[in-house]
Amino acid sequence: MKRLSSLFLVSLLSGATTLGAYKLFIEGKDSRNSIVSMAPTNYNRTVGLNGEAVDFTVAAENAVHSVVHVKNVSIRTVYNPMMQWFYGSSGGQQQEQVGTGSGVIISEDGYIVTNNHVIKDATELEVTLNNNKSYKAKLIGTDSKMDIALLKISADEKLPYSTFADSDQVKVGEWVLAVGNPYNLTSTVTAGIVSAKARSVDTKGIQSFIQTDAAVNPGNSGGALVNTRGELIGINTMISSPTGSYTGYSFAVPSNITRKIIEDIMEFGGVQRGILGIEGSELNGKISKELGLEDAEGFYINKVTKNSGAEKAGLQKGDVIKKLDSQKITSFSELSGYINTKRPSDLVQVTFVRDGEVKTVPVTLIKNDVFTTEYKGLELENIDSSDKKRYKIDYGVRIKEINNENLKPYSEQLKGGIILSVNGVKATDLESISSYLNKNDENENVSIQMINRNSQVIQVIL
Repeated sequence: MKRLSSLFLVSLLSGATTLGAYKLFIEGKDSRNSIVSMAPTNYNRTVGLNGEAVDFTVAAENAVHSVVHVKNVSIRTVYNPMMQWFYGSSGGQQQEQVGTGSGVIISEDGYIVTNNHVIKDATELEVTLNNNKSYKAKLIGTDSKMDIALLKISADEKLPYSTFADSDQVKVGEWVLAVGNPYNLTSTVTAGIVSAKARSVDTKGIQSFIQTDAAVNPGNSGGALVNTRGELIGINTMISSPTGSYTGYSFAVPSNITRKIIEDIMEFGGVQRGILGIEGSELNGKISKELGLEDAEGFYINKVTKNSGAEKAGLQKGDVIKKLDSQKITSFSELSGYINTKRPSDLVQVTFVRDGEVKTVPVTLIKNDVFTTEYKGLELENIDSSDKKRYKIDYGVRIKEINNENLKPYSEQLKGGIILSVNGVKATDLESISSYLNKNDENENVSIQMINRNSQVIQVIL
């Protein structure tokens, strides 16, 4: 009996010690201080395995009042083929078209962030708050590459707004809420977890999405992805679905990228993009084996741009980038995602491996406009606003020079032309298309769709 009493006492003391440690070290870390614009980066949310429910009510309450309904009114021309057949007239009639989406208030004076595709081609924008008040909205600026747009409304009161969290601190497996207006159902909240970070979901390879399994449907675009404190970690942008409706995964532009784009638009009137000045590909087992590398993670440098920050810092072909500042790099989307939060002239500490030795050098980012690349003797560069206006396009890369002797006879047709796609892959900009081309063997033929200087769309096989 004495022995049983001793065992009971030891068990009781052990349980008390465990409970005390939990209260002291785990619960004590859950900071609840109010932050005006940026959220603290050192919070934790522990979900126990004892059946205790996670409380989303505070996060939902904070988020729903800052998420708005966005109505896009545009005009499109509808053609009547019968009129054309009988009377030789196109019979075009202008019709009003209405689209809807979501947006997030980010300041008390009425700045709102949404997706570019939510407001594209709008002739009129209307925003409805959670309290059912409606306002005409003004478009401040857009970034079609990252699918972000900034709106402004003039309200007669201070508005509730979302606080930006540091999306680099978001963890896979962390609980999140998606807040928006799917199918015109206002103030809808769904819950899920972060399924992956730095996810690239298209062939352009320029996006670095937060992937989540929180249900997102048409109408959610431009809405908020928030953490369990109601702080903004992303702007819901797209879903992966064969039907057009939610089937398991949705994607959000990280808050750090969103915030940088908004600040650029407000300060400079447009997005300021900086680049390292390198080309290459992310490593995996197969590529590492072909290159004779032991490491299967990181970004392999295949080319360094002349006069770039990377060249001046001494980076070379064959180097494998492992970190940018404190951010670990295992893929191209992680690298591009981090660089997209920076501006030209920003300094980035690049940690890389060369001949088995780990080194770190400071690299000054250069402006994206001066970036050129070469493929099969074609020197390529980004198009500018005058090209977009002249050819009525919003993407493409220009052939700057012909350096391939075999192509010199065709220089008149090719030089100055705008490449729209390569092997069916859209040439959104130089960064995206160079990433695609670097994966191809230069000895293989490629099919290029382009606009020549006579504004004719032609197909070229190189």
